[in-house]
Amino acid sequence: MIYLKFLISLFSIYMTGCGSNESENLSATDRVLVFSKTEGFRHSSIPVGVAMLMSLGQQHNFEVSHTEDASQFNDVNLAAYDLVIFLSTTGDVLNIGQEAAFKKYIENGGSYLGIHAAADTEFDWSWYGELTGAYFVDHPKTQEATIIRIDDAHPSTSMLPEHWERTDEWYNYKEIQDGIQVLLKLDESSYKGGKNGGDHPIAWCRDFDGGRMFYTGLGHTEESYSEPLFREHILGGIEYCLHR
Repeated sequence: MIYLKFLISLFSIYMTGCGSNESENLSATDRVLVFSKTEGFRHSSIPVGVAMLMSLGQQHNFEVSHTEDASQFNDVNLAAYDLVIFLSTTGDVLNIGQEAAFKKYIENGGSYLGIHAAADTEFDWSWYGELTGAYFVDHPKTQEATIIRIDDAHPSTSMLPEHWERTDEWYNYKEIQDGIQVLLKLDESSYKGGKNGGDHPIAWCRDFDGGRMFYTGLGHTEESYSEPLFREHILGGIEYCLHR
């Protein structure tokens, strides 16, 4: 906990000096739960991801809580949150009762935001795959690639360049859902190992089953969470989820 508080402090100091076009529309009444339980591969970037999200909350006046305790997925507790963020979760992280509570939360108008390995989660629960919009298949080695901005008006992408070159671990996906609003896609000619062809989504959103969802495949590396543009991308996704 001391280490996490130190990371949050560093993020706050660093990011305060970064100019941006970030929205000031978030509110102290907005409550966000960050969930990072893993039952498979565990990303070393999770602690810095939690620190970044808490820093965003401090700087933009919304409340962020963090847990890896799946028992918090119950009707009473989830009702207190406006948004639940799955931060590089992996594997089967919820039991049947917890799944039912989370599904009810979304059906009652809650919001979900998935980061990176959130697509590598709950493979045996088809509703979760529909919510997330796709499931992880595999990935090549971490390398630089070109991201193509599809939507220049969405709060998560409006600040990004039309062609964004950055280094990350690029997921290939299966069961990509019809009806997702693709915000960013990968140019598979710019790197090796892509398997989704000319339409390879890497960030998307939509209204779903009474609630709202946003997913980004970015965020494998620890360095991602100190990138100003990645930070603004995530903040824009939070804004989209919170303000319907």
